[in-house]
Amino acid sequence: MPTAARGATLILLGALLAPLVTAPVTAAAYEPRDRTTPGPPTTAIPAPEPTTAERTAEPTAATEATVQPVARSWSELAKQVAETSPDDLQLRSADTSTRASSVLRCFRLEQENYCLGLGFVDQLPDGAQLQELMTPPSVHADSEAGVEQDIPTGALAPEAFVADRTSMPKSARVNAELDEMQAAWDGRDKARALRLLDATPTTSPGAPTDRTLSTRPSTAPATPTTAPTPTPTRTAPSQGTPTPVPAPVAPVKPPKSSYIMKGFQTSQEKGYWCGPATFQSIDWADDNQKDTQASWAKDLGTTTSGTAITAMVKQTNLKTNWDLAAGTYIVQSVGHWNAQKFFAVHQNHLGDGKPAPIIEHTQLLKRYFPYLAFNHSGHFQVGRGYDRTKGTIAIYEVFNERRFNSRGNITSGPKNIPATALFNATLANAFKNIGL
Repeated sequence: MPTAARGATLILLGALLAPLVTAPVTAAAYEPRDRTTPGPPTTAIPAPEPTTAERTAEPTAATEATVQPVARSWSELAKQVAETSPDDLQLRSADTSTRASSVLRCFRLEQENYCLGLGFVDQLPDGAQLQELMTPPSVHADSEAGVEQDIPTGALAPEAFVADRTSMPKSARVNAELDEMQAAWDGRDKARALRLLDATPTTSPGAPTDRTLSTRPSTAPATPTTAPTPTPTRTAPSQGTPTPVPAPVAPVKPPKSSYIMKGFQTSQEKGYWCGPATFQSIDWADDNQKDTQASWAKDLGTTTSGTAITAMVKQTNLKTNWDLAAGTYIVQSVGHWNAQKFFAVHQNHLGDGKPAPIIEHTQLLKRYFPYLAFNHSGHFQVGRGYDRTKGTIAIYEVFNERRFNSRGNITSGPKNIPATALFNATLANAFKNIGL
């Protein structure tokens, strides 16, 4: 199983200036890894709606105080992380709000904002938002009385993430923070490309086009097969020095639908193992070797409280080759996105010549996933395809409700979810982020 270091993703930002529109959505002890080899460039499809004032507004004075000066090198960033990590006594004696702001600290990576645990953010959270983040979301059913049932499925909630980091000795906590920030530093160009989608000129909404741009080599898109797909073939990252001026990128015609990883669905073996089950599927499709969920639970640091999305991203970069296809995986907030951008990013990530899965991070509620009999907690799923005409995103659901409740439905396996429903389920999760 590959454990080699991955290269930093280089983005050809010139491709972001081309006019693109997708079809509208139709439904409601630490050692830094060597990162000297450049990886393949990555872009995403822009959304058809213009940037709102809220997204473009400058951070307020209250939020400015929570972010460090701009870090222009990894050494500067690592120094900031270590120097701002609170002492054990200071952290454990703090109230909930102060503890959250201490653990979920924000940094500026050149032009991008990254908050520990939350990922790359378009807007820095203020104290009130961090306090709200620490409040568990509701799992109550919409209307039918007596059916709500909170069965934790295994995604670590923000309050558990903060509690986990708080319980660590400072040395271990700093190591965990540096490890998370190393992946963020390596993926900052991808985050910038995603942020710039809001500033990309587009044609008017409602005028879909089949054209898109990709800075990755153009190859035939993945399509469904009748047997598990073999180990993905990928081109090794270029060893040459990148040219300072991006070469022109010709428009390509993306498929209206694309699916990957056929036959690699899994079902979680414990109620809090959605992380290990999701990662088992993602890794199995990468190297055609099905390692046990127990082994992945150990590598992911899964506890009875669940798995952190930062651990899912870390292991994807460390233990699979998916980052060679899609660039360094990052934790990305979608809290200031809209459904069109969410769907467009899925199409780009899953529909170009080198598709790769997305780590979906949702709240497993009936209103968004009607195959459920009950409501559940934060959850991981495998994003593995889309259909633009139908406005759906294909996932692997790893939670079989019947396995843990005799009155539940049989729910695990491939599903096609309206893109708006999956987006809203992501927003319902207090973290409001994904891994890609």
